[in-house]
Amino acid sequence: MSADERRESVIRAAITEFARGGYNGTSTEVIARRVGVSQPYLFRLFPNKQAMFIAAAERCLADTRGVFAKATDGLKGDDALHAMAAAYQRLIVEDPDRLLMQMQMYAAVAAAEAAGDHEFGETLRAGWLHMFDDIALTLGDAGEATTFLAYGMLVNTLASLGFPAGHRIWARFYESAKPTG
Repeated sequence: MSADERRESVIRAAITEFARGGYNGTSTEVIARRVGVSQPYLFRLFPNKQAMFIAAAERCLADTRGVFAKATDGLKGDDALHAMAAAYQRLIVEDPDRLLMQMQMYAAVAAAEAAGDHEFGETLRAGWLHMFDDIALTLGDAGEATTFLAYGMLVNTLASLGFPAGHRIWARFYESAKPTG
């Protein structure tokens, strides 16, 4: 396996491990073990644990942007909105580690900020802003992007808390954003 392929394996493993254990609760040893490499080799690919986390979070954001772009190809307005909502719902159902990684990203940045580390969140804020701008461009309005992402955060919260698909809390969501099953 080339270094690029191994780096890709580390990012995928890091998404899974950080999603499940959080930034502070995940060791680089467990990531190395998942990939099947030694810790020293891991640090040849990434300078430190924070760089692995940032790469995993950036990938998560980029993948989400990609899901939105694919879902809305050729669509605008309400059609694009509902296509993104449905695509996101499928993403977090089919790959729950993506949802968990997002939630861990928010928690890790907030904890770093509280501890006085303002640099840690800069890259992740930039990636999130890129996603916001993509959504605003697709929907044609920053206000619509704000509303879409506000509903998305509510979806993240409800899904993270385990509210089942049939629960009354989902009743006022537009159909494309409601969970299935």
